Amino acid sequence: MIKSIIIDDERLARSELRKLLKEHPEINVIEEAANADEGIEKIETFSPDLIFLDIQMPGKTGFDLLAELDKIPKVIFTTAYNEYALKAFEVNALDYLLKPIEPKRLSDAIHKVQDELAKERMGLHNSKGPLTDADQVFVKDGERCWFVKLSEVRLFESVGNYAKVFFSTNKPLVLKSLNALEERLDERTFFRANRKHIINVKWIEKIEPYFNGGLLVELKGGEKIEVSRRQTVKFKEMMSF
Repeated sequence: MIKSIIIDDERLARSELRKLLKEHPEINVIEEAANADEGIEKIETFSPDLIFLDIQMPGKTGFDLLAELDKIPKVIFTTAYNEYALKAFEVNALDYLLKPIEPKRLSDAIHKVQDELAKERMGLHNSKGPLTDADQVFVKDGERCWFVKLSEVRLFESVGNYAKVFFSTNKPLVLKSLNALEERLDERTFFRANRKHIINVKWIEKIEPYFNGGLLVELKGGEKIEVSRRQTVKFKEMMSF
């Protein structure tokens, strides 16, 4: 069974979707929410596998909701606003359903969800505990939004109360401190190199000795990051057999 939550400000839309989902007994709708704040609360309480998410809601949008979550369930956007289609695909959601929802399109979207969840289960990915490089996070910077696999993130850099996230050619800012990120990330993959940087060790290209007994690490993206003297001992332990 796929635990699901419907998040939509229109009661009629929620009940219409519930009706359509009766044809899909593998989808277990455990909760509904009528706005983003209620949706966040229910996601954090019930940890669903999947959310059906309206984009345009009073107050916060569906994108705002995703930006406030640490761990993102699978997402199928449901909306009446066709202009958002491009944006939804830019963030790489599993699917995008235009209201009124066609049963065939819903069925296709659910098959995508089943495929994704099956892949994760084959990899025995544990949804509890720290965020691993198999997890996906949502990054929102101004009007731009991305779903990003943590395996694609090579570096986090502290910028005041924000952190800059380096993946591909993008470097958006998220409102999270490096300390808060360090608590959530799997220390076997993400290493606190110094006060300002957390590196993904799988992206390391080259390691050289540096001043004062520290190290200089070059990432595959070209960034050169100093591992402080204090962290070098820990780093060498971590990287050795």
